[in-house]
Amino acid sequence: MAADPPDLHPDVAPLAFLVGTWHGEGLGEYPSIEPFRYGEELTFDHVGDAYLTYAQRSWLLEDGSPLHLERGFLRPGAEGVLELTLAHPLGLTEVSEGALDGPSFALTSIPGGVGRTTTGMPVTSLARRYRVDGRTLVYELDMATETTPMTRHLAAVLRRQP
Repeated sequence: MAADPPDLHPDVAPLAFLVGTWHGEGLGEYPSIEPFRYGEELTFDHVGDAYLTYAQRSWLLEDGSPLHLERGFLRPGAEGVLELTLAHPLGLTEVSEGALDGPSFALTSIPGGVGRTTTGMPVTSLARRYRVDGRTLVYELDMATETTPMTRHLAAVLRRQP
């Protein structure tokens, strides 16, 4: 018999609308690559503490091959600020902040918030926008690199899974 999930910590109660697994499709594009369609799964979970865990994975729709994944944490900061910390397998870490606006929020990497290994992708900044409407989550991700200014990279529509 499975144990009941822990109660949401009061600090993350305003984020309860995110908790669960979301699945859908999106479009990727960037000036340096050909546009592509992808599938995606995004999970926000909780362990009873003052943060949500974040797990993302994506794959190419044409053949199902793995595309990307991210792991991290979403937590409330001081005075209504949301904080996102992520690790990417591309040799990147991301620290972003934003604010909750009802069932929507936007997060932008803070100055110096994109860390990079010696061989990591030349990303310099990221901006994310999420909006939940019932069982649908819509998001967009913009990215800047050393050679390309902030430009839309991803847009997807995901549906909450039972």
